[in-house]
Amino acid sequence: MSVGTPGSGAAPCRFAHYFVICGIDSETGLEPDELAGENFEQSPLKRTFKSKVLAHFPENVEWNPFDQDAVNMLCMPKGLSFRTQADEREPRFYSFLITREDGTRTYGFVHTFYEEVRSAQIRAAMQTLYQMHHAEHTSGSACASSSSSSSSSSSSSSMDSLASSLDEADAPPPPACGGRGCCCGAYDAARDTLYASKALCLITPMPFMHACRRFLAQLHRAVAGPRPPPLPLESYVHNLLYEVPLPPPGRSLKFHGVYEPIVCQRPGPAELPLADFPLGDAFQLLGVENLVQVFTCALLEMQILLYSQDYQRLVTVAEGITTLLFPFQWQHVYVPILPASLRHFLDAPVPYLMGLQSKEGTDRSKLELPQEANLCFVDIDNHCIELPEDFPQFPNKAEFVAELTEVLQRFGVAPQGGTPVSPSPAHLKSLALHELVDDRRNGNLGGEALAVLERLQALAKRTGVAVEGVEMLGRGGQAGDAPGRTPDEEEELRDAKLNVQLREVFASRFTAMFADYEAFVIQGAQDLESWLNNREQMHNFDKASFLSDQPEPYLPFLSHFIETQMFATFIDNKIMSQWEEKEPLLRVFDARVERARLYSVRAPALRSSHYQRCTNLKEAAQAIEQRLMKIDHTAIHPHLLDMKIGQGKYEQGFFPKLQADVLATGPTNNNRWCNRTATAQRRRDRHRQHSEHLGLDNDLKEQVKGCLVQQSSVPFWEWDRASPLPVKPPKKSLSACCLKYMQEARSLGKNLRQPKLSDLSPAVIAQTNWKFVEGLLKECRMKTKRMLVEKMGREAVELGHGEANITGLEENTLIASLCDLLERIWSHGLQVKQGKSALWSHLLQYQAQEDKPEQQAESPVSNGLERRKSETGMGLPLLQVSLIQDMRHIQNMSEIKTEVGRARAWIRLSLEKKLLSQHLKQLLCNQALTKKLYKRYAFLRCEEEKEQFLYHLLSLNAVDYFCFTSVFTTIMIPYHVVIIPIKNLSNAMTTSNPWVCVSGELGDLGVMQIPKNVLEMTFDCQNLGKLTTVQLGHDNSGLLAKWLVDCVVVRNEITGHTYKFPCGRWLGKGVDDGSLERILIGELVVPSGEEDAAKQCRTPPLQRSPSQIRRISITSLTSRSSKPNGGQIQEAIGEAVNNIVKHFHKSEKERGNLTILLCGENGLVCALEQFFHHGFKSTRLFQKNIFVWDFVEKAMAYLDTADQMGDLQEAPEPLGLTCETFCRYVNAINCTPRSIGKDGKFQLLVCLGARDRLLPEWIPLLVECPLITRMYDENAMLRDRTTVNSLINVLQTLHDFDITLESSLIKGIDL
Repeated sequence: MSVGTPGSGAAPCRFAHYFVICGIDSETGLEPDELAGENFEQSPLKRTFKSKVLAHFPENVEWNPFDQDAVNMLCMPKGLSFRTQADEREPRFYSFLITREDGTRTYGFVHTFYEEVRSAQIRAAMQTLYQMHHAEHTSGSACASSSSSSSSSSSSSSMDSLASSLDEADAPPPPACGGRGCCCGAYDAARDTLYASKALCLITPMPFMHACRRFLAQLHRAVAGPRPPPLPLESYVHNLLYEVPLPPPGRSLKFHGVYEPIVCQRPGPAELPLADFPLGDAFQLLGVENLVQVFTCALLEMQILLYSQDYQRLVTVAEGITTLLFPFQWQHVYVPILPASLRHFLDAPVPYLMGLQSKEGTDRSKLELPQEANLCFVDIDNHCIELPEDFPQFPNKAEFVAELTEVLQRFGVAPQGGTPVSPSPAHLKSLALHELVDDRRNGNLGGEALAVLERLQALAKRTGVAVEGVEMLGRGGQAGDAPGRTPDEEEELRDAKLNVQLREVFASRFTAMFADYEAFVIQGAQDLESWLNNREQMHNFDKASFLSDQPEPYLPFLSHFIETQMFATFIDNKIMSQWEEKEPLLRVFDARVERARLYSVRAPALRSSHYQRCTNLKEAAQAIEQRLMKIDHTAIHPHLLDMKIGQGKYEQGFFPKLQADVLATGPTNNNRWCNRTATAQRRRDRHRQHSEHLGLDNDLKEQVKGCLVQQSSVPFWEWDRASPLPVKPPKKSLSACCLKYMQEARSLGKNLRQPKLSDLSPAVIAQTNWKFVEGLLKECRMKTKRMLVEKMGREAVELGHGEANITGLEENTLIASLCDLLERIWSHGLQVKQGKSALWSHLLQYQAQEDKPEQQAESPVSNGLERRKSETGMGLPLLQVSLIQDMRHIQNMSEIKTEVGRARAWIRLSLEKKLLSQHLKQLLCNQALTKKLYKRYAFLRCEEEKEQFLYHLLSLNAVDYFCFTSVFTTIMIPYHVVIIPIKNLSNAMTTSNPWVCVSGELGDLGVMQIPKNVLEMTFDCQNLGKLTTVQLGHDNSGLLAKWLVDCVVVRNEITGHTYKFPCGRWLGKGVDDGSLERILIGELVVPSGEEDAAKQCRTPPLQRSPSQIRRISITSLTSRSSKPNGGQIQEAIGEAVNNIVKHFHKSEKERGNLTILLCGENGLVCALEQFFHHGFKSTRLFQKNIFVWDFVEKAMAYLDTADQMGDLQEAPEPLGLTCETFCRYVNAINCTPRSIGKDGKFQLLVCLGARDRLLPEWIPLLVECPLITRMYDENAMLRDRTTVNSLINVLQTLHDFDITLESSLIKGIDL
């Protein structure tokens, strides 16, 4: 097995590597297949028996070692199938894939037919089994009925849809029996003929599906016909294995089957890679809409499970989806046909694309799957799909589907799906005539049939009717005389043209979406060695900049897609291409991008959201048609071999035992073309393997070690036995890195034996799952690290350091990815699945136990959590916080309808409250429940890994998330409001009628009247988002109308977020500035107990409303200690304007609330107040405080009088208009029915002036007003021309932005 045969040296350039025959071994007889689950309630004809590889040629190929167990398992995934003469015995064709050790795929094509069983022992054994089965069912039908129910339930939970035999899946219901009275599944050796399935298989390096199907069909026809084939079958098999090469890229090749030539073609280096599986069938099975949705799931690396009775449908859809991913490649588990022995891989907590065969008539609801939270379930036979929740749509999906529909309709394919893929009647007639041509050519037509055909030909000629194929019958069917193409060739050409046009439409979409991806690739390393050594720490793609450059409709999809492993691998290949030869798919894609740029009139059009249709459909189809019309190469014809006479005698209906000695080796004089191609192929393979070994560390990044079908150097069926691979090359020279790794990989391959797939003991399965555990822990570490680093990086930007590298869209994507990870962790190793969300099911069972009174008293953990936020120091009542309480919050949200949605909402709420790790720890502390729900090897029962997992989640408490508040925007939330007066200076209560209005980023509450003598209240309101402002006021009624308020505190009763709105001002007429209402700016309060830990790591607090010390009156600023100097004031103005500019440079969804930047403690209003206060004369007039608004009103009166007197008529026209505007705004503010006070009026004037771009025009008016000399000192900043000009220039920078004011600020202003 390990030594290559003489004929195997040229294997890389050969069309086929192996020819395999599988079936029943007459020497060992009937062996039940334990892996498929024995069901004695079924008739013996319906049970599953072991098949074996009866022969394979050659013995071994150096480039692709033969794995007998894997090939047998995939050739007959359901084992042997038996039939009688009463059953249908139509041949079947399907395909499968094997992933080789270097990650490349090997394709298998299987032709299954039924052959009469001639072994008397097997027939007798089947007769005995049937008699025993019949006796059991007739003797105790009632008992057997209950036993059958129990057995069926057990089988369903263990192997489910892989438990039945091939007949149930492949064969239609048997026809009604005749008058003999036989029942379904009956067998009588004396009366019935027994047939067993046999498989002919070709294993090839490339997916030439049509060519292999035609060759195998001709091979079967040769033994099914009444006459022997022209040559022994060994001649045709030998010719295909050793004398037919792979067609060169961009060329076509013709070789000869048993009866007719076969043509195949291979795309050129600049074309899309070979894909021979009929995409039209995949679209017709699912429909365009459904297939695009499944394709999107594949791009986002979700778990995809295909479900069908037909093996070929599974492979067709799976290959169709992965083919359409160009230029990206599926990086995870890929098993289009999941054999019974690998059924436990459905428990794998990693992305996968698998195909599962269904029983005939199986109800989808009875199919128990380990996890469904992130699963895309594709029911091919019923033409329907089930998608995960929170599923982003593919960009321009409607236009995309419309273009695909047009392509399908041009080829006569129904785009809606659900139509069975079957040939047309005309095609069937052509096939029938074609078979007659073959029979005539081979001499298989009798004299009577030949006479009938001759009369048919004469009649057609006499009447002038042209019947396709009849002329060929008359000429004896000479191939050289046949005009045009055969029906099979026409079908292949049609499929090939449809395939390439559909693929071009998909490729065109990626070319349009990623036309400028190269501009965002970060080339950080100087050489390959340093890049490999620092791969995990490096950012290879500027995701934030890329997303900010994309059209808004693309963002939901792209933000998820650029986080996938397939995109990371694509970018890594791009970076490595500066040191190594470009990966083929990347080379083709880059050429297309460059061509798109050349043909585009202007580059920005490539990034627009306008849908761009594919323009090269016709050229792509013509290239394929030209290759198939004009044959470039013809292989050697089959010929007689040096065979032993007497062996392999022809018997109709029986495939002969082929002579192994003539098929074990190829010809000694291999043609020079094959040798030359083999040398070049070996050189390319060495280079490719070299590149793959270098990139292994990157390929395994954030993936489950040992669980990647394509990236691992171990096949997927050897996961159970493989030792861990080296993840990172040692930090030596480049050659040393490669040499050491390649030596380790080679030694690993030699030491591993090919396992018996039936040897899947519980210990081996547990070893597989242990690798899943390690992979989940690594993925958790990588995700939490990414979330933490990116979030803290953004906070550094808010503090003025660096540039932002994460957007809210990216943050939401990362959190959604964390939710998916937690669902996969909770789905791993489940004993019994009880719902679509394993996490929510666990929480519900925990809740049920905790709600019992006797257990609630014994729960020490939950009692400790109840007091977490009890000490706020702001007069708020206790906020009960516990896992159960948060669950109840989620359960009360009527907007969430599904278990998966509730689980994700609970995760987001816990993360926002910084309780995720603590809640999960509390959940897992109930070890009895965990043991009840999970198997021993499950992740949640691995103590050390579980502790590390909780620690990684605990690290997320270092930053603030609003992932619950920002996502569930329509839910009703209870808010608790407390008004805290300054009791030492005033009465705690007021006799007037107070009111409050709370506003947030998502809206406002509206004016809520506060009952008299009540300082706190609770109200329900639709989610306001992050709270920004509170308007507080009263109607000034009663004897004690004056009210000195310290602050207002508002708490979100679900998230626990508490906001403090400082006031420190009077509300009342004749006190302070006479205001009856104030707008307060909030700040988020850190819960007690967290302040010390959060000082260095939490999100910077929001700006708050100005305090009493600064704004109580001008006279309070007379103290030198409280007066800022001119430099500080200028700096404050510059910082305030700069913050507003940065606000508008963020994406619209990231900007937050502008009111904070205008009216907050360090806002623009505050800074301009300090400017106007500087040098202000603070003389009291009859003990009355003077405010800046007093100066503004006097200036307005002067300007208004001067305008009426005509003093401003000689002034320049703009100055006159400015004066009029200024007076109009001041009058409008004074005329507002609101009692906002003098400081509030000044604040409103600044906000309106900033909004309408008038502030730089108003300031010169105030400077030129004569009142300035009486109200300001000579050294005041307002009297310094240079300072004033500098202020005007700074304020003019705001003219570039459209400032929108909250309705609460400008309510009642009529301009």
